Amino acid sequence: MSTDRAYDNSSRAEAAQATRRRIIQTAGEMLLRDGYHAMSVSALAGAAGVSAQTVYNAVGGKAAVVKAVYDVMLVGDDAPVAMQDRPEFRAMSEAPDHEAFMRAYAALCATIYERVGPLLGVLLAQGPGNDSSLQEFVATIDRERRVGNTNALNALERAHGLPSGLDRERFIDIVWTVSAPETYDRFVRRCGWTHAMYADWLAEALVAIYDRASNRTQED
Repeated sequence: MSTDRAYDNSSRAEAAQATRRRIIQTAGEMLLRDGYHAMSVSALAGAAGVSAQTVYNAVGGKAAVVKAVYDVMLVGDDAPVAMQDRPEFRAMSEAPDHEAFMRAYAALCATIYERVGPLLGVLLAQGPGNDSSLQEFVATIDRERRVGNTNALNALERAHGLPSGLDRERFIDIVWTVSAPETYDRFVRRCGWTHAMYADWLAEALVAIYDRASNRTQED
């Protein structure tokens, strides 16, 4: 391949990434300002200065756009790096004991919800209803949260081990429910808690859940 051809391909890729980034940024602004139902692919295309087909090619339909906005807000950038491979997740393994690990995980969850909380408040304010795109989004983030909970438990096991009789699935069920974004939304947006108050509550809850599970396995 010639140098000119390689440069041309690189330039095209950079331009495509820049277009995708602009579409996602514009979509996020529209969602937070106007709400979910006011945003359409055609309206988004006009606001981003591209064609509707470009939106479909660069990101996808409305469901894909909403998910892309959520993903970027969740991690803070658009780099293709999974959460479990990011420094803030790996740093949990450096915690000196189980309790410190759970508190670090609670802090990470709180940080994530601080990033995506305003968006989730817009999307979940009235529930998914009969909108198939919103139903798909809610189902997808629920599955991904459970994967994240499982990855955290696996990291905890690698770092400090687990009680021999711990019911992994039941433990993940409880953590998945307690750490749900709806809980953050209720406490912070609807009850007026600060982010720090929520982070402290979640840390105490996760430590108590783990201690209770550990004590139960010891008693058995």
